[in-house]
Amino acid sequence: MNSGSPAGRTVLVAGATSTSGTAVVRALADAGAVVHAVGLRPDALEALRAAVPSVTTHTCDLTDRSAVDALVASVRGAAGHVDGLVHLVGGWRGGGGITGQSDDDWDFFDRGFRTLRNTTRACYDDLVASPAGRLAVISSTAVDSPTAGAANYAAAKAAADAWVRAVAQGLRKDAPDTAAATVFVVGGLAGLEDRLGDAVVRLWSAPSSDVNGARLPLAPASLG
Repeated sequence: MNSGSPAGRTVLVAGATSTSGTAVVRALADAGAVVHAVGLRPDALEALRAAVPSVTTHTCDLTDRSAVDALVASVRGAAGHVDGLVHLVGGWRGGGGITGQSDDDWDFFDRGFRTLRNTTRACYDDLVASPAGRLAVISSTAVDSPTAGAANYAAAKAAADAWVRAVAQGLRKDAPDTAAATVFVVGGLAGLEDRLGDAVVRLWSAPSSDVNGARLPLAPASLG
């Protein structure tokens, strides 16, 4: 089913204070979505509110499942539902070959994966119940072409990629005509932030069956 637009939809953006997060929040707000942005730093969230005045911001440690559940319940209480989740929590740290892949680096990447698991589990029933549920995440070309120096990063991204495609399978069963989980694949986000924002907005105009479980290269024509 083609849901048309995110206008009037309630969308939660996790990791919203990055450059890409600001671009996604602005694109969704410009398209008429009711945007709830989540971050850890109050000063960065204040800057986001200055850039996009219509956004509602929340400070939350997304690695804490109980805190995530409380956050989603709060958004649900204000809006009645959550129609979309855009997960942008992540980052990059390199290593020195296989033996240089430190446990500290793995813990850094695993934190992003844990936030993905927590937010998707907390929002899943909302996405199923929504007339136009959408989940979007960012993956990397490193999943298909991993290197020894980025083994931790590629492995964590592969886990996140697989998790979202598993969510997509669940949505295919539980909400086959209305919901979709999509992975955008990039080599790097620098310079592509506005394209990402546009691509996220276009998810609502694409038939759910076309984008559910899809791994889409981030490009101007990625959704046709």
